[in-house]
Formats: sequence, C-alpha cells, structure tokens
Amino acid sequence: MNPTNTKANEQVTVQPRRAVLEMPEYHPPLAGRDGLRLDFNENTLAPSPRVADRILQINTDGLTRYPERGPVEETVADHFGLAPSEVLLTNGVDEAIHLICETFLEPEDEALIAVPTFFMYEVYVAATGAKTKHVQADESLQFPLDNFLASINEHTKLIAIASPNNPTGAVVGRDTLLRIAEAAPQAVVILDEAYYHFYGDSMINDIHRQPNIIIARTFSKAYGLAGLRIGMLAGDESLMRHVRKVCSPYNVNAIALDCLPTALEDTEYIRWYVNQIQANRTLLEKTLNMLGIRYWPSRANFVLMHIGPLHKEFVVAMRRRHVLVRDRSSDPGCNGNVRITIGPEDHTARGITAMEASLIEIGWRKIDG
Repeated sequence: MNPTNTKANEQVTVQPRRAVLEMPEYHPPLAGRDGLRLDFNENTLAPSPRVADRILQINTDGLTRYPERGPVEETVADHFGLAPSEVLLTNGVDEAIHLICETFLEPEDEALIAVPTFFMYEVYVAATGAKTKHVQADESLQFPLDNFLASINEHTKLIAIASPNNPTGAVVGRDTLLRIAEAAPQAVVILDEAYYHFYGDSMINDIHRQPNIIIARTFSKAYGLAGLRIGMLAGDESLMRHVRKVCSPYNVNAIALDCLPTALEDTEYIRWYVNQIQANRTLLEKTLNMLGIRYWPSRANFVLMHIGPLHKEFVVAMRRRHVLVRDRSSDPGCNGNVRITIGPEDHTARGITAMEASLIEIGWRKIDG
C-alpha cells in the first residue's frame, strides 16, 4: 500500500478557531411566540404611530441603495447633545457589544462582569479568545461593588455593566459607575443602558469626564423597533474612531435608518409609553406582594420573581393562557426565578389574571422565610 495515497485519502475537515469551539452558545426561545409577549422585554404594544406612517411612505428606490448611516448619526448625535464623531449606529446592542470586544480585546485579556446579567457579554468576549471573570451577586441580586473592585487587575481590559440590569432590574448609581471606571483606566467600561427610559438616569453626559466609558443604547425597548435591529454606541471620539474602523459601513438597514429620526421626534409617545410601564410596574409589584411572591424591585420594564421549584410548571401554565414569560432559572443565582415583562395597562392586567390562575393550577404555595 502506498502510504502517500493513504494519507491523501484521509478525510480532512475544516475546523473553526479554538475560541469559537469553546465559546458559550445562546439559544433564544423564539419558536412559537404566539400570545401576549411578556417574555423578551420588548415594547408589547407598537412603535410610535408616526413610525408606522413613515414605513408606508418608504419607496422601493430607497431599497436599491446602500444605506447611508452618517446623516442619521448626525441627527442622533444632535438629539443627545453629542458630536457625530461620538456616535455610532449599530445593528442592535448585540452588534454594539460585539464591536467593542473585537476592537479592544486581545486573547490574553480579561473582561469583568457581575452576574447574573445579559448573557451575550460573555459570548462576544469568548469569540475574541479573551476570558470572562464573573463576580457573583448575593441573594439581594444587587451589584456586588466591593468584590467587583477587588477583581480588577492589570489584565482587565473590558468591564460590562447593565443598568438597569437584565434580568434583575437593579441599577448601579452614577458615583459607583465613575468609581469603577476610575479604578480601571486601562479598560473600556461599556455601560449598557438598554432600559434607560424606564429608570431615567443616564451616564451619557459623563463620556467626556471619564473617557474610558462607552454608552450602549437600544431602540428596541421603549421605541418599539426591535424588528428593525438598531442601537447605538456613544463615547469619546478617541475611542469611537477605533470602533468605527471595525464596524461595517453598511451595518444598519435602510428602513431602520429611515424610521429612527421619526421615532426620536415623537417624544410625546415615548413619554406616554414610559409612564404606562412605570405605573404598571408599581401595580405588578403590589400584586406580587398580595400574593406573597418574592420579587426584586425593578427600575426596568420587567420584574424578576421567585416561583421556586414549580417554575417550569408555571411557565407552561402561563403559555396555556396565551401569556409568555421567561424562565431565568439557568442564570447564576436565579434558580426558581421567572421574569415577566410589563406592558401597558391592558397587557399587564391580562398578565396578572393569567398569573393568578396559573398559580392556582400548579398548586403553588408561599414558602415562609
């Protein structure tokens, strides 16, 4: 037998990078989302009526051209009181996080996150070959500041903090965030403000005072544009010029770019929707108190509650009533927890009615202590 021929006949397969083989994988439960969507923290109603009108005015000529992001970035920058060079529009916050990781992380670097939090931080860090260091919150699920500060070292090159946090709804105050950024001048500190509108406080005006801070925003939540996939990064020009080099020039689609200025203009709609969410968040938390269900006070458009051992049965029972909620038991420190999105008054009322009936169906009982 000719050894050369034997070697040539061996099957050769293409393999991805080691970092890709080792990175965690996210499996969104998107299949069969028929019903009231209280599972993904989306706007459960609709975007501004002006956006719907704008979509009807879009002609096919605009669809034949590559989308121009620059003019819309100027509009967005003006809306937030920033320079165009300090703003980058992205394909949702997911791409924004991905771009930050690809721009600033080397394989020998570390990223620091407090858990539980948004899972995609770890996914995009791992894709670069860098390592993620986790700092676990205690049972209060508040931000573990002391342990977090103690975990910063010379290898820390990225810090990701969501405020309000997903899935807990907890916030981190401005002084604390500045303290963290000052403690790690060698690291980019990405502050994920996806749920900013439902809280009201932002760090966007601090990007000049603390130039290692980059703000991430989405237009998927309060604005109701999740299906158009558009978000933004805002940071000091000294950092943003590097991120812009990594970003595709045509990363945001033409329809999203066309609709965003209209969505930003309708401040009355945003004010109305946010007021609805804040009022119904209070209503939901009062209901949970009456039912004896433990929950974590939230400043976002959702509440995390502790159902306990019957969490899976609860989610199934809610689905039978055509109301979708999200089981978060796989998140660190969240065993038995379920997250429910808050919508306008009628959506919240339907959610509460389904919740009360589902608890009875599964035989749920309050656990003292």
